[in-house]
Amino acid sequence: MGAEPIVWRLPDPLSTHDVHVDGDTVITLRRHGNPDGPRLVLSHGNGLAIDLYYPFWSLLADDFDLIVYDLRNHGWNDVSPLDRHNIPTLVEDHDRILEQIDAHYGKKPKVGVFHSVAALVALLSAARGSGWSGLVLFDPPLCKPGRSYEEFEEAASRAAGFARRRTERFRDTEDFSSVLPLFPPFKFFAPGVFELMAKTTLREVAGGEGYELRCPRDYEAQMIDYAGVFAVAVDFTSLHCPTKVIGADPTLPYSYLPTLDLSDILTVDYDFLPEATHFLQLEKPWECSTAMREFLKNIPQN
Repeated sequence: MGAEPIVWRLPDPLSTHDVHVDGDTVITLRRHGNPDGPRLVLSHGNGLAIDLYYPFWSLLADDFDLIVYDLRNHGWNDVSPLDRHNIPTLVEDHDRILEQIDAHYGKKPKVGVFHSVAALVALLSAARGSGWSGLVLFDPPLCKPGRSYEEFEEAASRAAGFARRRTERFRDTEDFSSVLPLFPPFKFFAPGVFELMAKTTLREVAGGEGYELRCPRDYEAQMIDYAGVFAVAVDFTSLHCPTKVIGADPTLPYSYLPTLDLSDILTVDYDFLPEATHFLQLEKPWECSTAMREFLKNIPQN
């Protein structure tokens, strides 16, 4: 007999808190884990949802006070106007959320744990120096001027085109999860993650039958369109908190955008996971949590 399939069941949050980041947009914070532990704040990559990363952050729940949230127009959040769906707006949201976490949950040291576009937003934020006691960034979409920038822009154009061609509606969640293994970028996902992706990135169609993407495809594509403009704007020397970057394996063909090897930047604690792609937390959750815990040993907890 074969092994039983792995099914990820998300626990109910200990509490939730709605943050009104602007007149049209509410972002719902959720608290999980151990409220008495050191605080981690987590968010996700473009087109995804932080609940999709549960195989990763569930490994932290016994020891850490976890505050998780979805980027605007993703996950638990309603869809707001497309013209505000851009990286500068996400930076504004990030800083507002940081303030509200302190105000609502009480002020204590916080480490930001972010993937992909959320990691880029944290690096661009005005709060990157004073708001965090540390940052752990999983494969932020960064590039350098010159040839690497041209390669990055070409890859971004392809990725945006793929996003705009995505199917937006599905009969049921199984209809969605059954096609995911056919796409090469997702071939290394951990067991059970395809089904979890269906549960966390789709919602029931309002007043109709079936399911639709929580983050509409045009929103996902628009974020990619302008990634290159901001991917060259990060200045690691301006960071005033300990920062760990955990990247995809730079020797692998990239699954999203080219991974930048940061080993030559002395102000960053950089490492990469062998045989992991851009979606490393969804592929190797245990290895990601272990690498992060090693870094957190040197971060003040009080």
